[in-house]
Formats: sequence, C-alpha cells, structure tokens
Amino acid sequence: MKKTIAALAAAVLLAAAVSPSAFASSEEPGQPAAPKTGVTINVYNWGEYISNGVDDTLDVNKEFTKRTGIDVNYTTFDTNESLYSKLANGGANYDIIIPSDYMISKLIDEKMIEKLDFSNIPNFQYIDEQFRNPKYDPKNEYSVPYTWGVVGIFYNKKYVKEPVASWEILWDKKYAGKILMFDNPRDSFGIAQKILGYSYNSTNVEEWENAAKLLKEQKPLVQAYVMDQIFDKMSSGDAWLAPYYAGDAATLVEDNPDIGFAIPTKEGTNFFVDAICIPTGAQHKKEAEAYINFLCDPEIAAANVDYIGYSTPESAAKELLPEETVNNPIFYPDKEILDKSETFVNLPEDTNLLLDTLWAEVKMGGPGQTATLVAVLLGFLLLYIGIVVYKKMKAKRELQ
Repeated sequence: MKKTIAALAAAVLLAAAVSPSAFASSEEPGQPAAPKTGVTINVYNWGEYISNGVDDTLDVNKEFTKRTGIDVNYTTFDTNESLYSKLANGGANYDIIIPSDYMISKLIDEKMIEKLDFSNIPNFQYIDEQFRNPKYDPKNEYSVPYTWGVVGIFYNKKYVKEPVASWEILWDKKYAGKILMFDNPRDSFGIAQKILGYSYNSTNVEEWENAAKLLKEQKPLVQAYVMDQIFDKMSSGDAWLAPYYAGDAATLVEDNPDIGFAIPTKEGTNFFVDAICIPTGAQHKKEAEAYINFLCDPEIAAANVDYIGYSTPESAAKELLPEETVNNPIFYPDKEILDKSETFVNLPEDTNLLLDTLWAEVKMGGPGQTATLVAVLLGFLLLYIGIVVYKKMKAKRELQ
C-alpha cells in the first residue's frame, strides 16, 4: 500500500483547494511556510498511526506546521489502558489524544475530555453520516472519527495450511509456542467471548469468568502477549498466528508474502473506531481544533490512511484512494462481516474491576499459580535470612 503513497502525497502537496482553517495561511503550492506562532501542541497517538514522510510520503505533522505555524510534539502509546493511566495520573499535558470507542465513552463519563467547538472544525462536514453520533459519543460533542477497522488474524502460510475462519485456531495445540495474543484485556477477552457466543459488553460475572478460564487454557500455547511487537515476530517467523487490527495488514502482508490475514467469519469480530479528542484542561484547545480540522481535510485524510492502512470514515477521502484499496475486503469488509461485528462500549465500574482482576489472573497464571509463586518467593526469603544469620554467628565465633 505504501507504494501508492508518494503519488498521493504529491497530489496533496500540489492541491490548491484546502478547506478553511483559522490558522491555514500557506496552502498554495510554492507559498512560504506560515510564520511560527510560538505554540506547540502535544499529540498522543497510537504507534505507527500517522503518515510520517517515510519513502516520500506525506509528513502530516510537518505539513500542518508549514500551513499553520504551529509546531507538533508527537508521542505514542500502545493501549487504551496505558493512555487512560497516563491521563488519570496527571503526568502529562496533551492537546490531542486518539483513543478508541469504549475508552472515549469512559473519558466522557469521567469528564476527562473537552467538548469540541465544531465552528473551528468545518471539515467535520466530510465525516460520513454512519460515523456521526456514535454510541460512545451519542451527541457527537467530544470526538471526531479518525479511522475505523475490524480485528482479524495474521497467519504464516508456510505453516498454517488450513482455512483461518474461526478464533478457535488460536487454541490449536499443534501451534503451541507460535501463537501471539493481544496484551490488552478488552481485545483478548473479546476473542474468548466470541468463541463462547457472548457479547463483548456482557455484564454477566459468570460469562467473564468463563472467558477467563478459556484464556487460561490457552496460555500454555501462547508465546507472548504483545502489541506492536507482532510486526517483528510475524515477519521473522518466530510466530505463526497473531490476532491484530486489519489496518496493519497492509504493511505486514505487503512486506512478507508468507503472511496472510483473515477475518474470522464463523463467530464475527470487533468493529472499532478510533477518534480524535481533546483532554480536559488542554492548554492549546483552539490550536488542537485546527489540527483536527487539518486531519479531516479529505486530501490529508486520504494520504494519511493510505500510509497507515486503516479505513477512512470519509467518502470524500475514500474516493482519492487507489481502487485496489477501496475494493480490498480487509480494509472495507463485506456487509456480511460487518453485520456480525460488534463494537466495544464502556463497561460498568464493577465489570471493569472484575475484568482487571481476571486479566491479572490470566497474565499471572491464575490464583493457584500465583499462590505457588508467593510460596516460592517466601522460601527464598527464609533461606536468605538463614544464610545471613549463619554468617553472623560464624563471624562472632571466629572473633571469640
């Protein structure tokens, strides 16, 4: 997919028509960069999730600075939970964050993101109707969709010869030690829940416990719980099966013909939306809204998603993408798959606490194994104390 980017990026840079922005002042080709405003916005996004100028592609942040004079300090996170933890602990000052659907509703409930001034985001007009007023932001006051996609399974064609049509293949013992799993609880539990026929958003304690039991049964087969590390592990052949986001199929499949990607059709999958938000108390809200407006420009959005491989919520941007992209069912799945898909929503607090506890048990190996580990550590501590006491007594005898 990246092969198409250079041409599209060039088209973007040559385009004269750019939607209005309070800060846009260097939109015409050949025009000098806008004077620096002295403002730097802090953007916090997922890894590998913006076009960055590699291989002559569009450098989105650099182009924003050129047009507006606003600098961008760009850093990344790897899970919604780590993003939430950073915000909740107050250890950072971000102007832009891009969480996923269920996390956005949690941040709204906890008043951790600001309402947007859409008069500063006229390019919101390009967001398709189906992505407006979503469940996670019913009045569409706090977020603007950035990308969407579904979850599927990467597999190595050299070793996995059977059809990858069910999540159950991640429990197949013949692939022991070659299976990766998400290192975040919602996605990992979601896979187990789909196998068991449960909703991702169940509040039934027994259903969550059953899903945890299934994940514990799988654990001996799992090589590692990872996020972006799947790229290296799948590319090198260290792992043969890994669930991950469809948007990343472009890079992995294109770079390595041994790797395939399939969306399990038997049980269905997760349909997710990542959206742009402004944290409560952001220092540069107006400049952050200018950044959101810039990202929504169809030409910028098209160049951006063409690079990162995820699907756009804008028909106007989709029309600018290569035909092989918009016709690829991995990026724009058939209605049959979408009808079987389900979106995460924010869970009640008691369910979230239960999920955290069960996830810790899965990662640690369950209550029984945790108790064994504690007993072993206690044994080592007693042995250490015994050695210290013995040495002190021996030294005392030698002095006498």
